[in-house]
Amino acid sequence: MNYKMILYIMGQILKGVGLFMLLPIVVGFIYNEEHVVLSFGIPFAIVMIIAFVFTIKKPEDNSVFSMEGFVSVALSWITMSVIGAVPFIISGEIPNFADALFETVSGFTTTGATILDDVEAMSKSCLFWRAFTHWIGGMGILMFVLAIMSSNDARTMHMMRAECAGPKAGKLVSKSKFSARILYGIYISLTVLEMLLLLAGGMPLYDAVIHACSSAGTGGFSIWGDSIAHYNSVYIEMVIAVFIILFGVNFNLYYYLLIKKFSLVFRNEEARTYFGIIITSTIIITLNTVKVFGNTAEALRHSFFMVASTITSAGFATTDTAQFPVFSQTLLTLLMFVGSCAGSTGGGMKVSRILILFKTGIKELKYIVNPRAVATVKMDGKPVENDVVRGVSSYFILFMMILAFSLLLITLDNYSIEESASAVITCMNNIGFGVGRFGTAGNLGGLSGFSKIVLSFDMLIGRLEIYPLIMLFAVKKH
Repeated sequence: MNYKMILYIMGQILKGVGLFMLLPIVVGFIYNEEHVVLSFGIPFAIVMIIAFVFTIKKPEDNSVFSMEGFVSVALSWITMSVIGAVPFIISGEIPNFADALFETVSGFTTTGATILDDVEAMSKSCLFWRAFTHWIGGMGILMFVLAIMSSNDARTMHMMRAECAGPKAGKLVSKSKFSARILYGIYISLTVLEMLLLLAGGMPLYDAVIHACSSAGTGGFSIWGDSIAHYNSVYIEMVIAVFIILFGVNFNLYYYLLIKKFSLVFRNEEARTYFGIIITSTIIITLNTVKVFGNTAEALRHSFFMVASTITSAGFATTDTAQFPVFSQTLLTLLMFVGSCAGSTGGGMKVSRILILFKTGIKELKYIVNPRAVATVKMDGKPVENDVVRGVSSYFILFMMILAFSLLLITLDNYSIEESASAVITCMNNIGFGVGRFGTAGNLGGLSGFSKIVLSFDMLIGRLEIYPLIMLFAVKKH
């Protein structure tokens, strides 16, 4: 294990986090919140000093393999979550460490779950940082570092595999560094475009920046207690719904569109399934909620938004889903597990994994009926490698084992099994809302400090897709 190189990589990442902390300081000056400026200034200084110490000399042995890549990513996410919580504690806006850590992890992992009862009472600087952590975590801080630093291509690929969501990470171009730059270029462009469209709809500049950042990371933090419902604007709701759906698409497909390889886009089975699930679920929930809203137009409006918000793990809300029929609530819960596409900023299991699991089940059924049958799992018309199929199955088993164990720990707080399960499901799938008191109209503030730490770990597990954190605990000294 190349520990010196791991510390060097962490130092580069901490530099990025430190520089990002300058933005809420600027917001503090703009809105005359000098008392909050110090809250970000202190951790900024600490982070930059640590980063300087870690990067003062590049190790002679700069080799990075899979284990180093996974450990670097896991340690970096844990470290930046702890550091990112410090401004909330110093400012006194979230004085409890467990609460501040939960809120920060929820931000960086783009979960959007909150412990705050009165989000509107927070300073504009802290609200900006809270939402901006979604933007940082959406594409990944490590991906940002890879985009700007010149480094060994093999090393960057190992780290991309550790941080990118989905069954398999790949390069768009020959150099991983350039792939990261392309992805971040698309990410920034979509974020700016959404912000401009929100401004065109009458949303104030500050609000538009906050919600564009939250949408880009498919996180869901808002500056209002009633989320997007506060604006009561069909235009704003549709802009946000469309963009969170777009951010839930594999970013590689946007690159293919730019270079006019349209056949690769239209042939993508995961994307077709993703949009098919959104359309089908919207129609079903609309029909099921017509009586709740009184007319089809209103039912369609809220059903489309909540389906988009749930499957992409955005966590925004325009209505209280607790008022939905049980059937619609159950369907939304299932969409939490499905999630968005691999290679997107969305959470969940990912559509590609669900497809592979489903096709693997069909293949096994064919073997049972006819042991001599030759069947293969295919995606986009091509056979899926056995390693990928095995990896997806292993991921699903580990996911369910961790979910069950977390649920057991959360029930120590004596909430109902439904509410406890929804808290774990929403955090592991990086959604943001569950059912009951943990639904769109509530929050997770009533949980114990122990449960918040467990759920913080679950959010990291969901965002990093298990293996980096497991590798962290599996490290052996050589």
